[in-house]
This record gives sequence, structure tokens and C-alpha cells, in this order.
Amino acid sequence: MPGMIYLDHAATTQIAPEVLEAMQPFLFGKYGNASTLYDLGKISREAVENARRQTAEVIEAKPEEIYFTSGGSEADNWALKTAARMYRRRGNHIITTKIEHHAVLNTCKALEQEGFQVTYLNVDEEGRVKLEELKRAIRPGTILISVMYANNEIGTIQPIAEIAEIARKRQILFHTDAVQAYGQIPISVREIPVDMLSTSSHKLYGPKGVGFLYVREGIPLKSFIDGGGQERGKRAGTENVPGIVGFGKAAEMARLEMPYRMAREEKLRDDLIKMVLREIPYARLNGGRKNRLPNNTNFCFQFVEGSNLLVLLDMKGICASTASACSAGEKPVSHVLRAIGVPEEVAHGSLRLTLGKNTTPEEIGYTVECLKDCVSKLREKSLAYREYEKSMQSGRKGERGMLE
Repeated sequence: MPGMIYLDHAATTQIAPEVLEAMQPFLFGKYGNASTLYDLGKISREAVENARRQTAEVIEAKPEEIYFTSGGSEADNWALKTAARMYRRRGNHIITTKIEHHAVLNTCKALEQEGFQVTYLNVDEEGRVKLEELKRAIRPGTILISVMYANNEIGTIQPIAEIAEIARKRQILFHTDAVQAYGQIPISVREIPVDMLSTSSHKLYGPKGVGFLYVREGIPLKSFIDGGGQERGKRAGTENVPGIVGFGKAAEMARLEMPYRMAREEKLRDDLIKMVLREIPYARLNGGRKNRLPNNTNFCFQFVEGSNLLVLLDMKGICASTASACSAGEKPVSHVLRAIGVPEEVAHGSLRLTLGKNTTPEEIGYTVECLKDCVSKLREKSLAYREYEKSMQSGRKGERGMLE
């Protein structure tokens, strides 16, 4: 199949043509600083406020509850560090999970250096938070809970409504990293009492370098970056007007396309899962069949090294990943796979394939054929695989492979 097949949409997405078209005037002619008072600046200010409305509508928030940032990592840092320091007089205990994005995990580690205590919750074999364990972890000094809306590696969607309600009843601030979920699945901050929510534009066909932090009205969250009075005095720095405009357009498109895209991507995702598990032996799906992002699949192939598999797929024009793009190139086993109980020797053979709105059934079929070929070639060179197959052929049918 000629050309490139892009199956790494959880890492980033291509800017949609409509998004680029919306951004272009603000890269050239309409280049005014949104904080100035003359007409050229007012045009930029109006565009920023329109984008604020567009992005807010996706989660049924008020525009004034949206604060633009440079992306999800900044939003996570702002939410956790500022909230923890603000409420330190009430306590110093934070709760999160073992499968968070490193923007949250490393922020929590930094807060531990400041004297905060952090509980990292276990998850079940599908990657879902155990609500009873969450309740047991809460202390009189618990001031903040942060649980991601959906996991970036295995696509697991958390019971956010239940977690938010537990936090609300105990008057604990609740933050969710929704970078993978925003614009992909329905989210309503009217229905779910989320206090803070992080997003990023480039996961939904918008530009890189822009996101937002949603802060529920009435929460006196302080600024994280000092300087000028941009973002109503909460986030200093000249506004990235083209990026914000692009984010707004991408968010509007995601909101309108969501029902169609979800149904289409779920069908392709389920077909991909069925074909891989049916046609490639010693393969497992990481995460559950339900409570999963519409476009996410994550597999482990026993007797295979994931990085080698990526190289072979790339040679066939298929873009994929072994884990989070932010962890690419790191040697250790994925912390997410470790948390859901995948044995280390199996976890090394992980592969994440995340679909997009332009992914076709033909591309899925071709990818599975390439996967079969690549996995087979790698296993031929695996001493562990050859010894296992030899033991099976000799009639020693004791313990079978982990993923048979």
C-alpha cells in the first residue's frame, strides 16, 4: 500500500485544513497584540475571545472559566502546583494514580520535594481506579485529587463522575488531565463537578504549543507565570493568537464531528483488535474492551521487542509507538503496563496504534498484514521463542506462553 499510514494520533495530529485557514490571517495581516487598544489589537482580542467560547462549548463550560496555556503540561503544572501551595494550610496530602502522564507524575514528585505527601493509587487490570481504594486513601489533610480522564497509552476512560463526586462531598479539589479525552468523547463540567481540567490543541487536529486550563468559577487559583496581566491576570505572556484561533476552530470541529467520528473510529478500533488477536498468536490487548477511547488500541506481542517492531513497521510506511510519545526512546518498561500487571518480559513487546478521522479500513487491513509479517520475522530471531516452540513440539505441554 503506497504512502504513509499514520497510526499515532495519540502522540499528535496533523493540523486540519480548516484550522490552518483560520490561523493564517493572524500570522500575517492581523498580527496585532491582543493586549493593545488600537483596532489591529482589538481584532486579535476578539479572535481570542471567540476561541475561548469555542473551546468552552466542548465541555459546556463558561468562557470565563477557560485560561489559555502553552499546552497540557503547563496546564497540569499550573493546576497541581498552584492548588497545592494555596491550600497548604489545610493539609499537605495529594492523591493521584500510578498511570498518570509524566506531566502529572513528575509534578507530584516535585511537590514531594516541597514537603507534600502523595498517594499513588493502584488501578485494576484494565487501568481503572478502584473507587474504594480512593476513599480509603483520603485523609483529613487531603487537599487535592488528580486523576486523568483517559489514559494516553492504553486508552482507559476513568470513572470521572464518581471520582469527582467523592472529592466534592469531602470538599477536596479535583483536577483531571483530559488531554486525550477532550474533543474525543463527551465531557460536561456542568454535569460532573470537576474543579480543574487540562487540555492540549494538537491532539484534535489543532496546532502545537497551545492548550487551556479550565478552572471552575469561584476557585481562586493564583497565577503560575508572573509578568503582565494577560488571561485576566492569571497567565502572563503575550497571547499566542494564531495558536489560540487554531485551537478554537479545531475544538468547534471536534464538537460538531464527535458523534460521527466516535462511531466510525470505534468500529475501526474493534475490527483492528479482533484481527490482531485472531491472526497473531501470543498477543494481548492492554486495557479493556469497554471504557476505552474510540481510537485507541494497545497490544503486547510476546517474544518481540517493541522498538524493533516499530523500526520494521516504519520501513513499511506505518507510524506507531510503543508508549507515550513523551517517553519515546526511554528503555524502562512503560509505567502504565507495569501498573496493570503486565509481566516485564511481555511489556517490552508493546505497541500502541491510535486511529484518526482519516484512517481507512484498507489501512487497518494492510497494517494487520504488516504486523503479522514483522512479528513473525522478529520471533524467528528470538531465542526464547525458538526454545518455547521446541518445547511445545516435543510434547512438554506444562506451562504455556503468557499470551497464548
